[in-house]
Amino acid sequence: MLAIEILDKKLQATERPTPEISETEVLIQVVAAGINRPDIMQRLGLYPAPADTSDIPGLEVSGTVINCGKNVSNLKPGDKVCALVSGGGYAEYCVANAELCLPIPANFDFIQAAAIPETFFTVWSNLFDKALLKKDETVLVHGGSSGIGTTAIQLAKAFGAKVYITAGSNEKCAFCTKLGADAAINYKEQDFVTEINQLTNGKGVDVILDIIGGDYFPRNLKCMGIEARLIQIAIQNGPKTEANLLPIMLKRLTITGSTLRARNISFKSKIAKQLFKQVWPFLESGEIKPVLFTTFPLLEADKAHQLMESSQHIGKIILTV
Repeated sequence: MLAIEILDKKLQATERPTPEISETEVLIQVVAAGINRPDIMQRLGLYPAPADTSDIPGLEVSGTVINCGKNVSNLKPGDKVCALVSGGGYAEYCVANAELCLPIPANFDFIQAAAIPETFFTVWSNLFDKALLKKDETVLVHGGSSGIGTTAIQLAKAFGAKVYITAGSNEKCAFCTKLGADAAINYKEQDFVTEINQLTNGKGVDVILDIIGGDYFPRNLKCMGIEARLIQIAIQNGPKTEANLLPIMLKRLTITGSTLRARNISFKSKIAKQLFKQVWPFLESGEIKPVLFTTFPLLEADKAHQLMESSQHIGKIILTV
């Protein structure tokens, strides 16, 4: 099969054997695959694939099931699915655990479906399972125009929360408010701490979903209300910072973080079931849609990475096979 591998921090086309499946897996003929920040980090040598995972990048795919392991009962050859995978997505064929495959929502094409798994699994797991975001609470989403951000805006609004975001341009801010954000802060022109405290009348927000890290951490503490929760899911500004611990104590803050890729199948399977029950109806009704920016052919994966690294996009970048 045709695949894209990493060699000396660059992406290049290669021929690989079509992968074998275990008794609990399926083989998917890939039609589309999502690009995500962890793919960039893996290419740069900062986020190696788990030992039991393909070294081919790619964490989400859509396509057609062509073979099933002997213990797979929920899928059959010919089924159209999107799937969360731990690697191997940038290829003509990809192995997925059957429990992490979901049916393509009604009225979705393969490209739209490929934009679902990584961001929706991540946002659901962190905003709703970990942060326990509730109706009428307030959430601040950093990187509101990213794939994670555009997903978080729509899910949080669908479940009745008030959403504030940060983004790096007026265009991105306008897009996010049109998508449903209650307020958008251009972090290049405004101090988000000042803006959040004005928007909340000094109370602060209930939840922060942060992909930035670094110097955002002490500033996040100043934006948080009593018993607020900060979820750190990426560190684009780096892993180190200095912070005053006193607000954490006085405001009884909860600070946690997660990465999804290394979690076991049982954990991810529970998220898949929750998404199918809670979120798929919103997708099928059209109330929620993944935001697509552009597509690239599989052989132009390097150009897709360049675009993501430029941060000029809004929403998801997809490879087509």
